[in-house]
Amino acid sequence: MPVTAASATETVEAVFRIESARIIAGVARIVRDVGIAEELAQDALVAALEQWPASGVPDNPGAWLMATAKHRAIDLVRRKETYARKLAEVGRALEDTPPPDPAESDDPDRIDDDLLRLIFTACHPVLSTQARIALTLRLLGGLTTQEIARAFLAPEPTVAQRIVRAKRSLAKAGVPFEVPYGADRDARVGSVLEVIYLVFNEGYSATAGDDLVRPALCEDALRLVRVLGALMPKEPEVHGLAALLEFQASRIAARTGPGGEPVLLADQNRAKWNRLLIRRGVEALQRAGDGAYSVQAAIAACHAHAIRYEDTDWASIAALYGRLLTMTPSPVIALNRAVAVAMSEGPEAGLRLVDALGDEPALKDYHLLPSVRGDLLERLGRRAEAGAEFERAASLTRNAQERELLLNRAEANGLPQQGI
Repeated sequence: MPVTAASATETVEAVFRIESARIIAGVARIVRDVGIAEELAQDALVAALEQWPASGVPDNPGAWLMATAKHRAIDLVRRKETYARKLAEVGRALEDTPPPDPAESDDPDRIDDDLLRLIFTACHPVLSTQARIALTLRLLGGLTTQEIARAFLAPEPTVAQRIVRAKRSLAKAGVPFEVPYGADRDARVGSVLEVIYLVFNEGYSATAGDDLVRPALCEDALRLVRVLGALMPKEPEVHGLAALLEFQASRIAARTGPGGEPVLLADQNRAKWNRLLIRRGVEALQRAGDGAYSVQAAIAACHAHAIRYEDTDWASIAALYGRLLTMTPSPVIALNRAVAVAMSEGPEAGLRLVDALGDEPALKDYHLLPSVRGDLLERLGRRAEAGAEFERAASLTRNAQERELLLNRAEANGLPQQGI
């Protein structure tokens, strides 16, 4: 049944946002080039925008996009390579996958996951660490360059060039589309973990758009870190990151209200916290080590174990953030530590630490700095100053739900809304 152009456009963009990583990964397995795979996925998006208003949205729009992209990939391979030789390799790409060989299924080092192949390819040592992360966020998460720049706290043009150069470098080096094995995989897992961590964070607290949470990204990150845990059972930091993400994911249902508005940690209904995910987090933490992800998981565990907000062990959280700060110095971690210190020692102690971060270049446009400062000023009764800080924070965030919350807090402190 035909649909309006506006409705079809909205549908295809929503579906593509969710399915783009799988489409790119599936196509990359055929063309063996992530840059070309992304272009073919975009071609499928354009085809949907052209056809769906007339033909109607298909019953399985994700499968339609995947099939269209793969057809184009096969056509491209046929044009570039000898038909008979390449058809034997990719001719069945659009058909049902045959049952796996039992002998291959018993191989603990074998993993059949296109998304994981995509991450390891994007995280190849031929690229700088920042380029690996930026490219994978682009390909796996479907994030815009602007959103990636926000995640990096870096200029948008810098990130755009980084992504372009990364795709060119992979193509020039002929990087295979595969999960590495042995020492090569061990050397690259740290970068992969960092990518998964950033992908989850973008899903857990979206940097832009109308939704605070993008669960699909969180689910992808969780699935991939679980796969890594099974693939590398003796790697402590894999389990540390798995524990952290399980704990964080357990709170997702309580983080937003009926209208999608943010619900602060102190106000969350902890009965909505997913106890199964918390239990998985505890189990993973028992297998973790003492690396940065494991320390963050221990912090998340402190929250998970508190039956009420008032029961939170803020002193332990502050100590853990102090430990984390010595391991991975970062102004964002320092800001988080300041919050924990404020909760354990009082808002004045926290405010001193926050004010000491005021000149940090990386936090200049980071909305959580004035947001935290506003919260502490509010607790100290300095309401006019608090309102101004909340208004500044609202002007910096690009997430509509966060902006509304911050404007409401500014108004509650006596500052009239000015339609930021």
